[in-house]
Amino acid sequence: MLVEQILIYAFVFLFCAVIVFIYLKKLSKASRVVEAKIEKAKQEGLHEPVSLHPVINLDTCIKSGACVAVCPEKDILGIVNGRATLINASSCVGHGACFHNCPVEAISLVIGTEKRGVDLPHVNQNFETNVPGIYIAGELGGMGLIKNSVEQGQAAVENIIRVGIQKDPSTYDLIIIGAGPAGISASLAAKKYGLNFRTLDQDTLGGTVFSFPRSKIVMTAPMVLPLFGKVKLYDTSKTELLDLWHTVLTQNNIQITENTKVESIQPEGTHFSVLTNRGDAFKTQKVLLAIGRRGTPRKLGIPGETLEKVAYRLLEPENIRDKNVVVVGGGDSAIEAALSLAIQNKVLLSYRSETFSRLKPKNREKLNESVNRGLLKVKFKSNLVKIEQERALLTTEDEGQLEVDNDLVYIFAGGELPTQFLQKAGVEITKRFGYTMKRHR
Repeated sequence: MLVEQILIYAFVFLFCAVIVFIYLKKLSKASRVVEAKIEKAKQEGLHEPVSLHPVINLDTCIKSGACVAVCPEKDILGIVNGRATLINASSCVGHGACFHNCPVEAISLVIGTEKRGVDLPHVNQNFETNVPGIYIAGELGGMGLIKNSVEQGQAAVENIIRVGIQKDPSTYDLIIIGAGPAGISASLAAKKYGLNFRTLDQDTLGGTVFSFPRSKIVMTAPMVLPLFGKVKLYDTSKTELLDLWHTVLTQNNIQITENTKVESIQPEGTHFSVLTNRGDAFKTQKVLLAIGRRGTPRKLGIPGETLEKVAYRLLEPENIRDKNVVVVGGGDSAIEAALSLAIQNKVLLSYRSETFSRLKPKNREKLNESVNRGLLKVKFKSNLVKIEQERALLTTEDEGQLEVDNDLVYIFAGGELPTQFLQKAGVEITKRFGYTMKRHR
């Protein structure tokens, strides 16, 4: 009997040892895969954070892997030796899914690093700036994802309601500047709470989303729109998203004042005067800025840049065909534009650096495939220096000056933070290094 018990215990021990061995071997193999991805990310310049990214507190991390499983972008986070770690940190777009799903709150969302600072306006936990009555929501405050912007737009209006508004029939309760995701959500919330408000946009409904190439897929997540309810969007085209917003605004009888750029916000006692390029002066108690970070497109400052054939956003690539096109830039917007145009045109993509440092994996795959198939050309370490009516001149490190036939030029060099506009309104801006973003759970 004793011998049988010993054999049983020995068998159980051996079985458990085998299970543990297999588990540890599996972990080790998985760790090596992630380590290889990290090494590749370092070689491609994707490992170091560019802006918003997760920071993991290894002292409280319980190695659940929940953050890895929920990340919609994939390969931003991984597990090495049982601990969460960053892989393609520069590809993070701030979904915040990792933050929300970590069971022990071991993840924070941080903008900027110790070496790389990011200019941010001063905004408190209620989305109010250092100027009482002026609020900021969405991309301008550092959180640019559609879902995050929608949440912030609504939360900002709810905080304005909570503070209280003194009803005055001679003024608006709220002027919302910007009709992107944050501005649309704020407009719906303002309607919901019965505010006397007006929404202005220097372009048209959709903000940055409107300027996306038509075929762009907007990666987002379930979100709640005021007066509409829960919306489940994952792989959604720009057109579908804009149609949804048009429908929601129309159903609630909300009009967006388009093509109206706000020139300044001037305090007048307990109110503000919002002045526009059309000569209007809207008097309001509160102002919500939902204008995004880019402000106006950054220009190259080269000869010929004022020609009509030069543009800074691509609206309908399917209507452009049989043209010689130069696309300038190395971000996702430039890549997506080049890929869209290459279907029906001859495209040259010019980028000043030697490699693309921050692309979504799908864009990188599509670009490599298109280059390998000869559908478009890429010139690294090149700069567009002059634009003429029928040609463009570039300087390249390998070939010197390069002159190419050219019909159209699209420049995606980012945009300028509307610093002067904000400072003129009294909003303070600080360069933040490794700043932990405040988020609502």
